Amino acid sequence: MPSPAFIFSHVRIFDGSGSEPFAGEVRVEGSRITAVARDGARVPRDHARVIDGHGGVLMPGLTEAHAHLTWPTSVEKFVPGMWLPPEELALTAARNARILLDHGFTSAYSAGALSKRLEVVLKEQIDSGGLPGPRLVASSVEREPPNDGALDPGQVDEHGRGPASVAAFVAGCKAIGAKAVKFLISGESALKPGASHELLYTEEELMAAGQAAREHDVWLTGHAHAAEAVRLGVKAGFRVLYHCTYADEAALDLLEAAKDRLFVAPSIGIVQATLDASPPPHFDMTHMKEDAALVLAAQKRLVPELRRRGVRLLPGGDYGFPFNPNGRNARDLALWVEHFGYTPAEALHAATALGGEIMGQGEELGQVREGFLADLLLIDGDPTVDVSILQDRRRLRAIMKDGRFHKTPDTPAMAWV
Repeated sequence: MPSPAFIFSHVRIFDGSGSEPFAGEVRVEGSRITAVARDGARVPRDHARVIDGHGGVLMPGLTEAHAHLTWPTSVEKFVPGMWLPPEELALTAARNARILLDHGFTSAYSAGALSKRLEVVLKEQIDSGGLPGPRLVASSVEREPPNDGALDPGQVDEHGRGPASVAAFVAGCKAIGAKAVKFLISGESALKPGASHELLYTEEELMAAGQAAREHDVWLTGHAHAAEAVRLGVKAGFRVLYHCTYADEAALDLLEAAKDRLFVAPSIGIVQATLDASPPPHFDMTHMKEDAALVLAAQKRLVPELRRRGVRLLPGGDYGFPFNPNGRNARDLALWVEHFGYTPAEALHAATALGGEIMGQGEELGQVREGFLADLLLIDGDPTVDVSILQDRRRLRAIMKDGRFHKTPDTPAMAWV
């Protein structure tokens, strides 16, 4: 007897393309979507368990394009700093992976870790079924060059200067199993005033990183605020660039010319969270809030222009800081509507279909289409009308990843036919 299938019936389907939802049915067998019906048609019902969607929206799972699973704070547990002992960090990262999946994020592209191998091992556990979590493009620790202070949370032991050292770091990340390798191309003014306009690497070092990445088949990911940081990131072959806040005309031209091979995630979540934060009296966020206001104004100009030029833009907002916890990730979608002029459906397209592309699985992930992987959400309500409902995990009636339910539909109508 064939393995049982699942059928989602009485649903409206947002297929990830950006089009309006349509009434239909979806059949899942194993890890794949095997049939999609619309206009009153029905999918085959043999050996299937039927799930009555009660008019809810069935959509692809979401992708977090700027994931920090080792950044410790989540909606379930506040951590006042960024450092944890190794044992706590490992368990916290596992918890954060589960939390992302709880909130409908079935895929995550890492933007750097606080440990060399933790995300690699976490991915192995998730893929083997040992732990719940999203599909993960795992990263090693963020790389920054030697400096006189703790500019960013991620630091490494072997962080010497020069092209050879940088290339060796990339090769080492490949050797331990990382797929994404994160570089802080520019600094971060939220942590050190003026640092966003400073380059942390020379052109020779970045070109060496790019060459090593091509040789070892890994993807380069770059933190880049300054215009020159963006330009060098594109020239060096970086696949993902975060922020791009102060990109000038030359940088925009380069991003446009490379739009078929790279992705940009402007990371608005951390900016809004900084502006909204109410820190305790002993923690002065004045300069951080001033910088966040500048970044928000710049990104409100930047994102529509990048979009006009056809650059692939994805949500992902640096979640995991004490004032921007893991699990709040869906807030980015509402911020794109509020600040960047996206419709809810357009923001959802960026987080689903484009999410499949940034994961390197655009031909099988991120859409509700026959043959695609069954990463699906059943929503109580219509996020293409009000995307903010995705911030309420109670509205996620079902969460399916790879054809298996992480959250089973809260309905008795799962009848065999």
